[in-house]
Amino acid sequence: MFEPRLALASLSGESDAEWAREGSDHAGAAFLGGVALDEASRGAARELLDRDREEFLPPDPLSFVEAHLDALADVPIRPGVNVRSATVRPVADVARICADHDAILELNAHCRQSEMCRVGCGEALLRDTDRLCAYVTTARAAGADVSVKVRAEVTGVDLAATARRIAAAGADAIHVDAMDSESIVADVADAAPSLFVVANNEVRARESVREYLDYGADAVSLGRPSTDPRIRHRVRRAVDEWFAEHGEQ
Repeated sequence: MFEPRLALASLSGESDAEWAREGSDHAGAAFLGGVALDEASRGAARELLDRDREEFLPPDPLSFVEAHLDALADVPIRPGVNVRSATVRPVADVARICADHDAILELNAHCRQSEMCRVGCGEALLRDTDRLCAYVTTARAAGADVSVKVRAEVTGVDLAATARRIAAAGADAIHVDAMDSESIVADVADAAPSLFVVANNEVRARESVREYLDYGADAVSLGRPSTDPRIRHRVRRAVDEWFAEHGEQ
């Protein structure tokens, strides 16, 4: 899906084309966004702005995505776009843009902000596997490679079962925020071997990288530290060392 096996994870309101360009010296992929696509998710994003959170709220989210993907055309990194939508139709529209740019469409089933969950985004989508699978199928039918960003430790959610379902629906990857349950990565990798597993949370150096890759992750991602070139360098070196020793998963 991408090489080297280090991704930059989306940071709400911060992860744009310039951020991806700056991180391309170490990473193989960068997930822009998150981008709210429809009226309900954009309304929730406005509420988040009102309480001083960073959000992307361009007048036209689809034009915004296309412009930032165009800006990365000459950058040696595979882009992805993390999106939030309370309805499925805009997912097809943005997936077509991603397909045209060889970008990964990442469905956000991760955000735990109450404003987003209330309109059916983020964790609310993670809890509704049938609807999540419909989003996956829609994006895949539009031609995009599809990743699903998920979070561990969500009450009532079996991530291994979710991984099996989204794989059957056509997902290519799952991006797992492990929280404090790092071994969940092994459960997900075992449950859905066809998925490319990206592990996230507290990835900082050799120890955390090796733990996640030993659990069966295919890659790791950096969140907040993605803007620090010293950490990017340290993590990239650890990733390269692990694959030099072990080869492909």
